[in-house]
Amino acid sequence: MADQELDPSDPSCLHLVSAFLAMDSTESLISLSRVCGGGSVTEGVQRFIWDHCLSKAAENFHAPYLKNFLKKLIAEIELNHDLVLDELYEQYAYYMTSLKDDNVFKGRICKCISFLFPAGSSQLPSCPNSAKLVVPLRCSLNMLDGDTGCALWPSSLFLSEFILSFPGSFSNKSCFEVGSGVGLVGICLAHVEASKVILSDGDLSTLMNMKLNLESNNFSIDTDRQERTEDSNTIKCIHLPWESASENELQDFMPDVILGADVIYDPACLPYLVRLLAILLNKKIPSSAKRNDSKIPSSAKWNDSCQGSLLYSKSMDGKFNGSLQGNANANDNGNGFDANGGKIICNGTSNTGSRKGPVAYIASVIRNIDTFNHFLSLVDQANITITDLTETHKPLNLLPYMQSYDRSNVRLFVLSC
Repeated sequence: MADQELDPSDPSCLHLVSAFLAMDSTESLISLSRVCGGGSVTEGVQRFIWDHCLSKAAENFHAPYLKNFLKKLIAEIELNHDLVLDELYEQYAYYMTSLKDDNVFKGRICKCISFLFPAGSSQLPSCPNSAKLVVPLRCSLNMLDGDTGCALWPSSLFLSEFILSFPGSFSNKSCFEVGSGVGLVGICLAHVEASKVILSDGDLSTLMNMKLNLESNNFSIDTDRQERTEDSNTIKCIHLPWESASENELQDFMPDVILGADVIYDPACLPYLVRLLAILLNKKIPSSAKRNDSKIPSSAKWNDSCQGSLLYSKSMDGKFNGSLQGNANANDNGNGFDANGGKIICNGTSNTGSRKGPVAYIASVIRNIDTFNHFLSLVDQANITITDLTETHKPLNLLPYMQSYDRSNVRLFVLSC
């Protein structure tokens, strides 16, 4: 049984190969290898890893990653007193002699993100015939090296799953992403046939890397701000620093849908982000939100009569939960926070169930509650409605193999006027 050849189309084997191509954590690969072997890394699993992963790794595949994976794989096999394939020993010996630990790698690596559509998804317009959408991406290896724009952020994965799970919300619509990073969201928008895809980023190096990713996924690139292209295979890429973006240039785009993934992180940038969102949402900006200074208060001045508010509270496990409340004043202690330290967001009189005009989908991991609350106060000043869709619009789990991706930490918000 241990020597039985594994079927590459079996879900456990498909997950293992997908995790390898995505360069998920080596711990994840070892765990998936055990699943393939029914609890241990059998000889058959080793052979499958060699035939379908290691021997097919491209020459530019990140060698230190392969070395680390082989080291842990061999240790796992030896721990169970099983035999290790000669090919695995030989390959590891090669990396031991050719790679030195003090040679720290900096730069970009290629990951392939495989969106695996579950059984029964064939009727979904975004589901390919193979039930698998593979997106190769050049990414930074370590976001701590200052290359954050080229890192693959969890909210980008979540927003991509959301697009592929609800293609009707984006197909035949003009879509504009702020802080596009590696371009994954834009590629998914093009896949669901958005009528126009406009990607933007304020960092030129990130923008250049994004263009390379689009080209490797067979898309044409348009960098002319004024040109109106109707080619569904063309994606527009623009350099857009938030702090210097003018209202006139933004009004040239006026998309149906605005998107952003993990863009709520730097308090200093938030006034510019909210100003940009307000313009794209066709909202006239209050003069207080137009000022490029740091004097915008960190907490909003709430109206006690606000109805249909969104209450944020911090639970005992440190996660932030959203729930609709009938009256903002019910738990308000007078300073904009409820009794548990949460922030109340006033939705005014707008009906989120019958929105007209542009909408913005923002996916974010709330890493700092003060930063997030500052964002909420700016949104409130701009008279923008914000609603939490996390529990009501859950996307399909299209990345079941990616154990390093914790989707439970990502919140999804919709903003509208």
